[in-house]
Amino acid sequence: MNSAPRGKLIVISGPSGVGKGTVIKRLFELMPERLVPSVSATTRPPRPGEVDGVDYHFLTPEEFERRQRAGDFIESFQVYGHWYGTLESEVRPSLEQGKWVILEVDVQGAEAVRERFPDALRIFIMPPSLEELERRLRLRGSEDETQIRARLDVARREMEQADRFDVQIVNNDVEQAARQIRDLLERAAA
Repeated sequence: MNSAPRGKLIVISGPSGVGKGTVIKRLFELMPERLVPSVSATTRPPRPGEVDGVDYHFLTPEEFERRQRAGDFIESFQVYGHWYGTLESEVRPSLEQGKWVILEVDVQGAEAVRERFPDALRIFIMPPSLEELERRLRLRGSEDETQIRARLDVARREMEQADRFDVQIVNNDVEQAARQIRDLLERAAA
């Protein structure tokens, strides 16, 4: 029988372009012994520099659909024309080993995770303002004007749901946001 305490699932969500990935990367640097990532699956093509199995599991639409039908996903949603999802095989083994698993999902995905993992800690990362979010999206350079407008519309709706999360963190500064989350997790572990 495994005597390791059950791990904790930490769900981090927020609008596209808010800097979730950057904050999470810094959080892993601050707490490498405690946290493990969960690599999401997607049907979207890799962005420059992204690595299959590290940044995402890049699946064909057919493979993604097959795995959905098989019940392999904790959550999966179509966003901006591509499917994204969290494979249960990415989460359960680490939780059973007592690890803390970080999930980066959108607001819809966070709701679905909550249904299956009601004790998950849900953190919403807010931009300092919509204007700053727009600036970050434009700097990223991976979307055209129509896509940026669509992401900003979704961001407004997602931000209206921030109070449904356990904690809201404003990402004015990556270091500060990561340290706030680290402090929160250390208190939860105590």
